[in-house]
Amino acid sequence: MLPMKPKATDFDLSSITWINGASDHDLSDPVEVAFVEDVILMRNGGQADGAILVFTQLEWEAFVAGVLDGEFDYD
Repeated sequence: MLPMKPKATDFDLSSITWINGASDHDLSDPVEVAFVEDVILMRNGGQADGAILVFTQLEWEAFVAGVLDGEFDYD
């Protein structure tokens, strides 16, 4: 059986340091990430109380590879 993937609520979110990836820090809705234990959390910084995505290390690596490969670029 595969281990259960953690949920964002499994962590003390008040002690997490979020990294803002925007080059323009005046953006109202920047994407923010946090590297916590062996997972990566991602949220909309403009809605800090909103949904938080949780990635395993393998999922994060696949996501980053897709970004680098242009998989998410607009046509």
